Amino acid sequence: MRYIKLRDLTVSAVGLGCMGMSHIYTGRDQSDAESIRTVHRALELGVTHFDSAEIYGPFKNEILLGKALKGRRDDVVVTSKFGMITHTGNPGPLDSSAANIRAAVEGSLRRLDTDYIDLYYQHRVDPSVPIEDVIGTLTELIDEGKIRHIGLSEAGPDTIRRANAVHPITALQSEYSLWTRDGEDGTLDLLSELGIGFVPYSPLGRGLLSGTIRSLESLDADDWRRTNPRFADGALATNLQRLEEVEAVAQEVGATCSQLALAWLLAKGADWSPIPGTIRISHLEEDLAAVDVRLTPEQVLVLDNVTQPEGDHHTAAQAKAFDRANSLAPASQPHV
Repeated sequence: MRYIKLRDLTVSAVGLGCMGMSHIYTGRDQSDAESIRTVHRALELGVTHFDSAEIYGPFKNEILLGKALKGRRDDVVVTSKFGMITHTGNPGPLDSSAANIRAAVEGSLRRLDTDYIDLYYQHRVDPSVPIEDVIGTLTELIDEGKIRHIGLSEAGPDTIRRANAVHPITALQSEYSLWTRDGEDGTLDLLSELGIGFVPYSPLGRGLLSGTIRSLESLDADDWRRTNPRFADGALATNLQRLEEVEAVAQEVGATCSQLALAWLLAKGADWSPIPGTIRISHLEEDLAAVDVRLTPEQVLVLDNVTQPEGDHHTAAQAKAFDRANSLAPASQPHV
């Protein structure tokens, strides 16, 4: 394993996104014991970056991660997120009021069985609360020792700059991959300018870039991806054809598609730590081997220019919760 810095926070170059162990994907109902074995194998392989959120489950994922990291807490970086569940009676779905942040952090600390959270993200920007007020509350939590670093998720450039002016932001977590390039709207350039680290989530395109999902039949009937435009019947067939461009480079490199997709991210940013999610040890081991894949500048350029997939990475309603859209999504829409 290699290690990088998100600002001044040291983490493994590849982390583990724990969401799928408890939330919205096929396999989320596997036993806690099996998920804990996967986390323990990640620890053995040098992973120190573990990502969760109160909404994953809801709540179940933090409890699971707390159990899995028992006795290893000081060896790892634990992240969680607030703001997509309201504890104050706010109609929601977003609530970044000071009262809600404080209620959320106390619940997360209890479920994670820890005295502090290393990196605490605002899960989605709440347009009803000025970001300066949000960061002010989080700064108070740092002073109280309950969190150590502040992160944002799916925030746009203006919000990031305003937040960082109040307190240094350690990392931005947003969806980014070979097949999702939202950050190229100037956001990634701003992170570099301000010295903010980047945590790409869904770095394998919710499984599409792994090449292992060949039909919807492999997904449970209630798997969230069945609502995703890229997995719609016609789009899925088209995207499997477009994946052949990635597969050709993977064959040239001598890597799997998953390893190639992660290696590309690692080559793009020295302060990037992608967080692929998996529930299986075999997939975990495959993903982590990406740190040993070296790409030439020519191969990186080819991957920079691969044909993008058919369909957006969220429905239009779900995308409304992204800061770039500057509006709220309906409460009925699940967000991750």
